[in-house]
Amino acid sequence: MSTESARSTNSASRRHVLRALAVAVTLVAGVTPGWGGTALAAEPGGPGGPAEPETYTLTIRHLDRSGQAPAHYRTSVTGISGPGASLSVQPHDASGVTTVRLPKGRYLLESDLYTNDVADGDDWIVQPRLDLDHDTTVTVDARTTAPVDLRPPDRSAAFVTSGMFLEVTHQGATRMASIVKATPTLRVAHLGPEAEAGSVRQWFDSYWSTATGGYALGRTHTGSRALTGLAHHYTARELGTLRIRGAAGPGAEGSAVFDVSPAPGPSAGSTVGGSFSMSLPATATVYVTPERGPWDVTFAASDNWKNRYFADGVAVPAGETATHTFGNPVFAPALPPGRGVERDGDTITTRIPLLADGDGHMSAAPPFDTAYTSLFRDGVLVGARSGADAAAGRAAFTVPPGRASYRLAATVTRKAASGATTRVNASWTFASATTARPAAVPVSVVRFSPGLSPAGTAPAGSAIRVPVTVQGAAAEGRVRSLTVSASTDGGASWTGLPVEAGAVTVQNPAAGATVSLRAELTDTDGNTLDQTVLDAYRAE
Repeated sequence: MSTESARSTNSASRRHVLRALAVAVTLVAGVTPGWGGTALAAEPGGPGGPAEPETYTLTIRHLDRSGQAPAHYRTSVTGISGPGASLSVQPHDASGVTTVRLPKGRYLLESDLYTNDVADGDDWIVQPRLDLDHDTTVTVDARTTAPVDLRPPDRSAAFVTSGMFLEVTHQGATRMASIVKATPTLRVAHLGPEAEAGSVRQWFDSYWSTATGGYALGRTHTGSRALTGLAHHYTARELGTLRIRGAAGPGAEGSAVFDVSPAPGPSAGSTVGGSFSMSLPATATVYVTPERGPWDVTFAASDNWKNRYFADGVAVPAGETATHTFGNPVFAPALPPGRGVERDGDTITTRIPLLADGDGHMSAAPPFDTAYTSLFRDGVLVGARSGADAAAGRAAFTVPPGRASYRLAATVTRKAASGATTRVNASWTFASATTARPAAVPVSVVRFSPGLSPAGTAPAGSAIRVPVTVQGAAAEGRVRSLTVSASTDGGASWTGLPVEAGAVTVQNPAAGATVSLRAELTDTDGNTLDQTVLDAYRAE
């Protein structure tokens, strides 16, 4: 496990949890334990118990950069294969020499040597292949390490945090080691023989801040050895540009925090994220390394920290720019990746956020006053839900078996001084039958995407083009009919708008008035949607 996480002052949040090893046994000075650190059904070698495994003594000598016993160190020995595969021990002795008796097998050893002076940094030494088949002495020597020197092209950028991670795989088992640092003073080294080709995977992520954003830099390595040093000074051409726009309603100045981290995936591994702050409304720019794959962004404004928006899996190739605007209208239903409504047997589950922002970013806790979700089967109420889950589009209903016609209705209301979505009504109809396994229910939503200012407004009295996008079952040419209407009197009256080339043209009202939008849709299978967004945006 991480040898540095407990001491890190990094404040960045991360939604991915580092894997925990099955057993952890702390060893104290002067103790040389034998096999038996984990619970067994009976005493090893005793009546009815398993045969005592073959064990050997492992002696570990620790030397600092002057060749003396280090001021401080943390060492872990983790089993990979053999009888000790589920064992992790942390031997320690103030003299710098410690011993432990362990079962025969393959182990991963990692050691962090450090002082109380931050400027000295840490020496992280990893032996990915420790085959314990005889009494063995290992010397962990800080004099073998080399610096980790990964830097952005902007030399004025300030270091925020970093994390180095290593995975080693042997006989189908994978073990992990990591170190997280809040200072740019890490040195690393490989120890011991080479492991099998391609069995060692290692990566390093570091974050740097600037007056206008920062850098998220990642480097990966695969081979038979752990890294001894890591140096790369990036050029601007190697990086992609992630532009974060934070919106704020009229007069609603404030601040926001956003986190950036590699998106989960087969090649991403566990990691640490970088946290950045910005004023509102404003734009921040973070330059990222495409080598680490797509990136996840989490955004929260100071007026409501619980209202966090997520942009997951943002790919930014070198030389290209990806722009995401958070917290700006039109706030309206959006379908998440996967299934917005699902039926599993006779349970229908909904996951359709009603107040996703204008870019479609979804919030786990959007601000609201009232929220209701109801499900009807053949015109008879099955059940209703209210509160925060309903506002976030989450509900589950148990329905009678067999096929029937259903109507799902959802409403959320809220006060919005800025005139940004005071009410959303959405109603879906569809047919559904009992399923043998989870299956998607055919629902759709309509997204409206006008070009608005960071205050969520459009020019008063002018005509603007509003792109219209269909998500879900009716997407990709499966629309039988779609009508769009606009209202400038809070929904008291509506004017139909022709959809031409994927957009409608709206004549904005006088300053201070709002525009409401409505869509009525039928897909090629007869499933319907009736969706209304009151006070979608304001004219200014």
